[in-house]
Amino acid sequence: MGATPDRVDDRVYIFDTTLRDGEQSPGASLNPDQKLAIARQLALLGVDVIEAGFPLSSPGDFEAVQRIARQVEGPMITALARAARPDIDAVWQAVREAERKQIHMVLSVSDIHIERKLRSNRRDVLRRGADAVAYARSLCDDVEYSPEDAGRADPAYLFETLEAVIDAGATVVNIPDTTGYTLPNEFGALIAAICANVRHIDQAMISVHCHNDLGLSTANSIAAVLNGARRVECTINGIGERAGNASLEEVVMILRTRERSLGLRTGIDTTRLAEVSALVSRQTGVPVQPNKAVVGANAFAHASGIHQDGILKDKITYEIMRPEDVGMGESRIVLSPRSGRHAFQFKLAELGYHLPDAAFSRAWEQFLQLADRKKDILDKDLEDIVRSMQSLAAASPRPLGEGTASSPLPLGQGTASSPPPLGQGTASSPPPLGQGTASSPPPLGEGRVGVVV
Repeated sequence: MGATPDRVDDRVYIFDTTLRDGEQSPGASLNPDQKLAIARQLALLGVDVIEAGFPLSSPGDFEAVQRIARQVEGPMITALARAARPDIDAVWQAVREAERKQIHMVLSVSDIHIERKLRSNRRDVLRRGADAVAYARSLCDDVEYSPEDAGRADPAYLFETLEAVIDAGATVVNIPDTTGYTLPNEFGALIAAICANVRHIDQAMISVHCHNDLGLSTANSIAAVLNGARRVECTINGIGERAGNASLEEVVMILRTRERSLGLRTGIDTTRLAEVSALVSRQTGVPVQPNKAVVGANAFAHASGIHQDGILKDKITYEIMRPEDVGMGESRIVLSPRSGRHAFQFKLAELGYHLPDAAFSRAWEQFLQLADRKKDILDKDLEDIVRSMQSLAAASPRPLGEGTASSPLPLGQGTASSPPPLGQGTASSPPPLGQGTASSPPPLGEGRVGVVV
């Protein structure tokens, strides 16, 4: 199998195509420096293969692939070619200096593509693919062949194609659901059928490349590995052509979270996922949607009172992953009109406030009124609510001997007219000269400073 690593039954290899298919997201173009920076982080993340670009497409992409091949150690470095010698030569020249390299080529296999895009026929396309693989194998020990639009192809012709390219020397056969058309049960069954019906399939690794047009790319990828595929092509944040590709972080965390039942694993350092996600978002200019699984801003945020109460009692009630395991820091309690008293009390405690029951109840009612009007509740809003409770307490009449209603004070904080910061000013603080003491009443209307409410 050339440079392709020996397969381990429970090991799923991660082929990252962020720098090739991911860059095909509209507006996500990357320059060589940006590609190199991302490739270095992908290597630290632990991906097995980096598809660095499409060298024949532009001089800049050729340069990017070549620099990555020369400077990034660890992952196998590959790049995409069409099944034509100029493309294959460009890939080889770009990746040949890599420690581990591969030539990846693509050619249509569905009748829709063969007839309407290539204006050709099955026989000629089959011969062209086998010839291209044989030529690529004469240059490089590791060759991947992708029969494009395999998800909509005639299975019998797909099997014939795979047999021909394996016989020609392909070490990896990649099965693309190019248009994101198949359902998970269909795609899983297709992979199982390939394992059962393609002669010499044991001589090649089965890879998959699923698009997200119907939101099924991750599900289809998992269905594939459960049926015999051992390499998944995916991108950081799921970016890519049209609706994108299978999301690397989703595939990886499904396999990690459900490892006990699936019996599969990857070599990814998951604690780096959030960092790499943020880097790719910055460099491409493609934002990560807040509700994105695993790395979205809301992935570990809780706004419902029912959920918040559970999380505050035990995180396992609503979190199946730990945020620190994907580099997301800590879970967040987000206050909203749907929040409960438990979450409100928790947030106040985080800010250092502990209100008596009566004051807390009034603060809670004021919070609900604010939350119905304001989208984001900030720490400053909570501090303002606490101050208003302190002012209200200061304005309440005192029992005889504990100050007057005309000079109320917040809890231990000096005068009502100018309360000092928390902790500055106490019940024992002496009053200013001329304003009386506990034993000598102050002038009319000025109250006493040393009163505790």
